[in-house]
Amino acid sequence: MTAFVASPDVAAAPAPGVDVDPRILLPRIEAGLTHALSAPRLAGSPPRLAAAARHAVFPGGGRVRPLLTLAAAAACGDDDPALAVAGATAVELIHCASLVHDDLPCFDDADLRRGRPSVHAAFGEQLALLAGDALIVHASDVIAEAAARHPSRGLAMIRALTRGVGMPDGIIGGQAWECESRVDRATYHDAKTGALFVAALQLGALSAGAAAEPWRPLGQHLGRAYQLADDLHDAIGGADAGKPVHQDERLDRPSAVRELGLSGAIAALDDQVEAAVDAIPDCPGRASFAALVFAVAERLRPAAAAPRPVGALG
Repeated sequence: MTAFVASPDVAAAPAPGVDVDPRILLPRIEAGLTHALSAPRLAGSPPRLAAAARHAVFPGGGRVRPLLTLAAAAACGDDDPALAVAGATAVELIHCASLVHDDLPCFDDADLRRGRPSVHAAFGEQLALLAGDALIVHASDVIAEAAARHPSRGLAMIRALTRGVGMPDGIIGGQAWECESRVDRATYHDAKTGALFVAALQLGALSAGAAAEPWRPLGQHLGRAYQLADDLHDAIGGADAGKPVHQDERLDRPSAVRELGLSGAIAALDDQVEAAVDAIPDCPGRASFAALVFAVAERLRPAAAAPRPVGALG
């Protein structure tokens, strides 16, 4: 594979420590993903494997996790924009890989993802499994090749990413809880969903030379909020879901809606959004980061799950 050399669009950073506007950050994410899965970078790959990998990543969903990576980098100074984009790219490659595997017949058996055929529905189960594996490996390679200026940062980022992916409590560990007869919902959700939110924020901080641990609580609360929203979407359904619904009931999986009821899950979602805002580390642009958290939360929230009035928060 060719080295990850950031294009001007990838490397262009917002004002240090201040700007977390998605309109600025999202084009950098798309440029990073496009470069990572470009024809020159995947030269020599089996053509259908490369096509399956691209099908998994493009067109994307909300790009929430890489958006948080770049926002954390901006809040910490973003002195190596190319490394920050590599971190954001890696996080989204991992997320997309997890969706490919999640949709497989051995798990959710879902033929629809983001409103179009899932990877195994379009390319077959074998290539879907291989494409997911390839994206996971590719994520670390993207970081490693962008870390020439700050190799110690790159190593720390890869370690944070692998902890968010593997065992004992990364997203693979979380998925494996579905194979157990007794499952604690909070443990299952913190691993399956929360671990990658933690990694996303930590990669952003590490890319800018900042400490990773202060960002863990924010990632945990955002992950819980995201999973609550996902459980609500699954229970409420709707024509805009873009994927099969009522899967938790069909597969007898732990669900906040099944455990807390619809109103209880909505209240828990509001609580986690409020806790996430409170958990934002003290950093330049903290108010902008709080606005971003609220914006992300509202985009995730099902239309039927209206938030508490602002005055009722806290």
